[in-house]
Amino acid sequence: MTKVYIDGNSLTLQDIVDVARKNYTVGLTDEAVEKVKKARAFVDKLVDEGKVVYGITTGFGKFSDVMISKDEAKDLQRNLIISHACGVGKYFPIDVVRAIMLLRANALAKGFSGIRLETLQTLIEMINKEVYPAIPEKGSLGASGDLAPLAHMVLPLIGEGEAYYKGQLMSGKEAMEKSGINPVALTSKEGLALINGTQVLTAVGALTAFDAMNLLKLSDISVSLTMEALNGITDAYDPRTHALRPHQGQINTAKNVLNILEGSERTTRQGEIRVQDAYSLRCTPQIHGASKDAIKYVLDKVALEINAVTDNPLIFVDDEYAISGGNFHGQPMALAFDFLGIAIAEIANVSERRIERLVNPQLSGLPAFLTEHGGLHSGFMIAQYAAAALVSENKVLAHPASVDSIPSSANQEDHVSMGTIAARKAREIYYNASRVIAIELMASTQAIDFETADKKLGKGTKVAYDKVREVVETLHEDRVMYKDINKSAALIDNNSIVDAVEAVVGELY
Repeated sequence: MTKVYIDGNSLTLQDIVDVARKNYTVGLTDEAVEKVKKARAFVDKLVDEGKVVYGITTGFGKFSDVMISKDEAKDLQRNLIISHACGVGKYFPIDVVRAIMLLRANALAKGFSGIRLETLQTLIEMINKEVYPAIPEKGSLGASGDLAPLAHMVLPLIGEGEAYYKGQLMSGKEAMEKSGINPVALTSKEGLALINGTQVLTAVGALTAFDAMNLLKLSDISVSLTMEALNGITDAYDPRTHALRPHQGQINTAKNVLNILEGSERTTRQGEIRVQDAYSLRCTPQIHGASKDAIKYVLDKVALEINAVTDNPLIFVDDEYAISGGNFHGQPMALAFDFLGIAIAEIANVSERRIERLVNPQLSGLPAFLTEHGGLHSGFMIAQYAAAALVSENKVLAHPASVDSIPSSANQEDHVSMGTIAARKAREIYYNASRVIAIELMASTQAIDFETADKKLGKGTKVAYDKVREVVETLHEDRVMYKDINKSAALIDNNSIVDAVEAVVGELY
């Protein structure tokens, strides 16, 4: 099995995906081991000397002025975990949990947190032996990091809480026993080192951004199929136009669509049937491209955050100094993930408008709702309703979470990011958008089937059409449609359409 080695500096988004979804195992580099040991030695020195350092020899939050003795250090860290495990709601899916654990381990491996090596190794062993803490989705303010959900991550580590082992939910103690992993008795600084950070919001947002990249490629494929169905005008994609407004996402989208449509006998040139297309076809490079550029910005932020130290206090071994700062504050990612949600929502918005053009006979020239026997059959009438409902829900979800803040810890923590809510909303928006695109794939292939003349599809659209038709048959009379939507959506979830089209036309951007 392939392994990802972490050192706190070189983790990539692809590494996260490999560990989260492909069950790659995790290991520490030799350099990381040494850094962790040195930081821990300095923490032990601070405790032995009785120095006043937040979270090491003091309480937490509003209790930062309460001194903690050396004898109370273990109780302090255990109490921190069990008291902070206040998450609510359904549990995060396993891929997100694996990503959370990996990101936390990577931050600790950087050597600025003061955790013991054996504690970090136990967390990594849990990843490798499939012990996944049950982490509720809700309850984080995104500062001081993701305290509540990360506390749930730590519970099984200390033999508490609940965890999945080999896919079965059980007590954390039982999961550790069955896996052969010994629980840890936390000592000074360790509880705080494990839960004070942005790893939950970053894990959710990073996986969503990765999926959004592929959805944007698929959206270029789906609009290409709709162009085939509606005899779309390709002049609007001419690279000369986009060179005059050189946003990279816009340029890439126009290039993608022309490559996908290469060889098509169904698309038209301006003036052949009509002079201009509606915006949902003509302005696709500008619309899709803007979302691509937004996601590029988010990915740049993700690349920084996944190798950042978001702990508090920070241990600077070389300077023999501990600094209590605010790297746990999620604002840099909260803004980015709000932007991510908005960018994905727009892809669904324009896709739904294309679906409407496909099913509306006044706009398409095709049979109403793409059914051969309108009246007796409803065809795609309610499929468009579903898409409209999803995009409307997205508009509510796209309201920024980061503009809100509620003071906590007796106003000691008087501004918080709500970044975890921003990431979770972006994930839900992504899900809705992927189902809208799934409906467009179905509607466009259905519309293509009304063409009686033998006109070739483009090089890429033919491949995409065939992939859809492998799982969804042409609709000749009404049937249970949600099953078709689920089958079409599965092609998005497994990325099979993008993979198949890229195999023919080259990489999409």
